[in-house]
Amino acid sequence: MQIFPEKYRLLAWLSVLLLAGFLTTSLVSYLSSRHNIRQNITNNSLPLTSDNIYSEIQKDILQPIFISSLMAHDTFVRDWLLAGEPDQAAIVRYLAEVKRKYNTTSSSLVAEGSRNYYYADGLLKQVDENEKRDIWYFRVREMADDYEINVDVDMANRDAVTIFINHKIFDYHGNFLGATGVGLTLDTMARLIDSYENRFHRMVYFINAQGRVMLSGKAAPLKRGYLSNVQGLRTLESQILNNDPMPTRLSYDTPDGQVMVSSRFIPELGWYLVVEQNEAESLQPLRNVLLFNLSVALTISLLVLLIAWLAVRRYQARLERMATNDTLTGCLNRQAFEIVLSSFTRSASRSQRALSAILLDVDHFKHINDSAGHLTGDAVLRELAAQLRLSLRESDVIARWGGEEFMILLNDCSLDKAEERAESLRQRIDRHDFPSGHVTISLGVAQYRPDEEESAFFSRLDKALYLAKANGRNRMESAATP
Repeated sequence: MQIFPEKYRLLAWLSVLLLAGFLTTSLVSYLSSRHNIRQNITNNSLPLTSDNIYSEIQKDILQPIFISSLMAHDTFVRDWLLAGEPDQAAIVRYLAEVKRKYNTTSSSLVAEGSRNYYYADGLLKQVDENEKRDIWYFRVREMADDYEINVDVDMANRDAVTIFINHKIFDYHGNFLGATGVGLTLDTMARLIDSYENRFHRMVYFINAQGRVMLSGKAAPLKRGYLSNVQGLRTLESQILNNDPMPTRLSYDTPDGQVMVSSRFIPELGWYLVVEQNEAESLQPLRNVLLFNLSVALTISLLVLLIAWLAVRRYQARLERMATNDTLTGCLNRQAFEIVLSSFTRSASRSQRALSAILLDVDHFKHINDSAGHLTGDAVLRELAAQLRLSLRESDVIARWGGEEFMILLNDCSLDKAEERAESLRQRIDRHDFPSGHVTISLGVAQYRPDEEESAFFSRLDKALYLAKANGRNRMESAATP
């Protein structure tokens, strides 16, 4: 079974080719643009963003390290400690000024000689090796590095979780004198990260050397715990934790699309800065363009196909008319009429209704052609056909039988009525003014006999017409019906 008729099969193939062409072009363009966007993100956009954020970190987060180092190397602090902490109010003013000037959340100093813990509001306490909260100081005293970054609660700030930068203080001969410290609360740090994410439209977070996520913004709510527990990142953990201060370019896949990753080690913090960008946001405008292109392609394809379909229908109808209609008179041609006649005779046999026909011929038509010319003869035939159509019912069928002969098929019409119709036609033509002047016709009438061969029916009509001509023309004769 054919889905499309033969005459529409070409249109079906054309539609497939059009849609395939548009779809292929749009997809190739989309895939090429997606590749370029990925390359741009990986090679340019993300590394540049990572560099910008790193610069921001140096200004916002690494500043406390420099402040702590500055305090530890301040001659006033060292001289004050070497002098035996003579004026406690002086060091408190100093710590308060550091906190105010550099906008830190805390500033502190622990003297090794007295174990006094000073902060911006005075003397807080004395550190004790047996006190759990003071373990940090003794850890700092014994560590090999000059400073550490530690996340702990701040006793001087209602136990707020704070990032402390604790720095050793040495005298001029390298002897340990104590430790300075400045801090930023995690909330402050989180707000800084949120500001990075809002400005750069990237996901930003920090992880330590053990792969633990230490800080993250609102855009990374799932980035908690260790990288080994984070979907997508667990396979990249070893590549991220590489101690390389230069950016490392990585990627992983999610249901929303590919995520580009840039990581770098920050020696001053001892942490890794990780910046992520999901390609989905960058590709969304591209997807919108793809959908728009596909909709335009579909619309254009449908319009082209509609125009082609209308053209095919028009020319098909024209070809069908040319195949079934006489080009001069517009009546059915003989081949088409024979098909209609077969249908009518079968219907008449089944329904037992009368079927009659009229065969007519223009009298002395050769004389018209010879005297007035063939163009005039053609005009007479066209006018004759028009007059015949005006006299017939919608159910009647007229055909040009050949030359100047016409056949009229009268459905549901007995011989008597057919004779009346034929006589009416003869009189109408006799009275009508034709381009060549007066024109008459001779007519033969017959009623179809049930189960009669069509050739026999035509023969009886032809004999009736011959009789009309033999009896003087411009008359009607009928074939006998048993």
